[in-house]
Amino acid sequence: MTITEVSKKYGLSADTLRYYERVGLIPKVNRNKSGVRDYTQEDCNWVEFIKCMRGAGLPIEVLIDYVSMFQQGDSTIDARKELLVDQRKVLAKKIEEMNKTLARLDYKIDLYEKGLMMSEKDLREKHK
Repeated sequence: MTITEVSKKYGLSADTLRYYERVGLIPKVNRNKSGVRDYTQEDCNWVEFIKCMRGAGLPIEVLIDYVSMFQQGDSTIDARKELLVDQRKVLAKKIEEMNKTLARLDYKIDLYEKGLMMSEKDLREKHK
């Protein structure tokens, strides 16, 4: 696939894909005889993985480390797993915090829907 096709498929700009490759977020993409990037299914799998992980908020540096270890081979399997486990813990904590925020928003919205929320004017007068 060309960079344009991959860009459209994953909703990422060509510049983003080039950046991902340049900084090591995805392994180097092979090029055809004309020097144009030629994405394989494996390359696309990396793009999809990185897009997913970035969308969840994993830091670029962590993902670069992961890709680098992957390229070093099987000797890094334990380290890669540990990295993913650590990031899962961080993500689970974020999700927990977001769920608390979501519950608080739901509560506030419910108050508005039930007409129980006081107007700002009413609140100011109540606290005088």
